[in-house]
Amino acid sequence: MIEHSGGAQRDQPDAGAGSAYRRTDVLTQHAVEQFLYAEAQLLDEHRYVEWIELFADDVHYWAPTRMTRTHRERDREISDVHQSAYIDDDLQYLKGRVRRLTSGVAWSEEPPSRTRRLITNVRITPREDGELAVTSNFYVYRSRLERHEDWCVGERFDVLRPVDLDATGYPYVVADRRIVLEQTTLLMPSLSILL
Repeated sequence: MIEHSGGAQRDQPDAGAGSAYRRTDVLTQHAVEQFLYAEAQLLDEHRYVEWIELFADDVHYWAPTRMTRTHRERDREISDVHQSAYIDDDLQYLKGRVRRLTSGVAWSEEPPSRTRRLITNVRITPREDGELAVTSNFYVYRSRLERHEDWCVGERFDVLRPVDLDATGYPYVVADRRIVLEQTTLLMPSLSILL
């Protein structure tokens, strides 16, 4: 598990300008992107039982809150692991969310929202332990009932753990996920969908 401390600081891949990022080979880049796209498709198609299989037993799935800060205080813009969060789940909590969404009595999602997820700017940094630190941007659009629309956008910091493709059907499982939303105030009336 990644240690979360100091607000926005944690073991993050950073492939931005001026960073010393290690290149990954094109096959790994393609495999990671296809994994992330397949995950997005499972969620958009409401295939939650299959989606939950993409997570490691020790996963930490976390969406911290964001606060507006001055330029001097930007290191405190994102709450740390001991502060408030929109989501702070382990695998059992994620399975509970899936059970609720598939029960037919999750009233905030009955009838279910129509969603579309876009995953972009995938950057990969191989780690010494064989896992991959993956940063990506996302956009989630939600249409609900007849006229309601909302969206959220942000950045994800994932740790992907290679697994036996024959056992799972996928080359990786998500061992850690941090979801950083761009909004400081959640504009959705509820966070009833999975990010």
